[in-house]
Amino acid sequence: MATLERGGVKIFYEIAGKGPTVLLSHGYSATTAMWRAQADDLARDHQVIVWDMRGHGESDSPSDASAYSESATVADMAALLDAADCRRAVIGGLSLGGYMSLAFHLAHPERTRALMLFDTGPGYRNDTARADWNRTAGARAEQLEQRGLDAVGRSSEVALSRHRSAQGLAHAARGMLAQVDARIIDHLPDVRVPTLVLVGERDKPYLAATDYMARKIPGASKVIVPGAGHASNLDQPAAFNAIVRDFLVTIKDL
Repeated sequence: MATLERGGVKIFYEIAGKGPTVLLSHGYSATTAMWRAQADDLARDHQVIVWDMRGHGESDSPSDASAYSESATVADMAALLDAADCRRAVIGGLSLGGYMSLAFHLAHPERTRALMLFDTGPGYRNDTARADWNRTAGARAEQLEQRGLDAVGRSSEVALSRHRSAQGLAHAARGMLAQVDARIIDHLPDVRVPTLVLVGERDKPYLAATDYMARKIPGASKVIVPGAGHASNLDQPAAFNAIVRDFLVTIKDL
């Protein structure tokens, strides 16, 4: 069990394989467990980093709500690359992990070799839509505080996960799942790295969002995974892994 420490907060991570680095970030209330099939496959010829975001899984859940934020998450990701002695990596993630991958690119374009955005969206430009999203995030936090870990969802990627702190997940909902501005969606046309946008055929809430990202990110390629829902990597792991491998082949010389 490997951990790195940032400001007294221990972040759990795993590294497997050798070769070009791929950093995979999980969705809200999921953990590294959701990436098992991908890490095992990609580690044959890549260095794969998976990790638990703060408030999740084996990572610490600080009591200070201000310790949970987009900027703290991006800094955790940069520290993970440092721990792996990696200057540049393919940055990928699903759902919240995909949004944080875009946030990482905005903060560290020089460290982003390519992007892989799975079943995710770029946030909101419209203030009302963002406020609606944040109310939903706040409601999830309240449920966790009232009911404890029984309030954690049972979607396929979440069902694989084990958490230690309902309060940590509540803080993560308010500080990391909630969004503060339109910086991420506004920077899509400025992305200058190869980008894979992938979505499950049955992931209806994210079909339009992934269409939008594929249009706005220059040169992005979009792939729909037949028969998959929001956790496309778990619903159709063989198809998912093949798509990712095909994409990684296209950037092997970059």
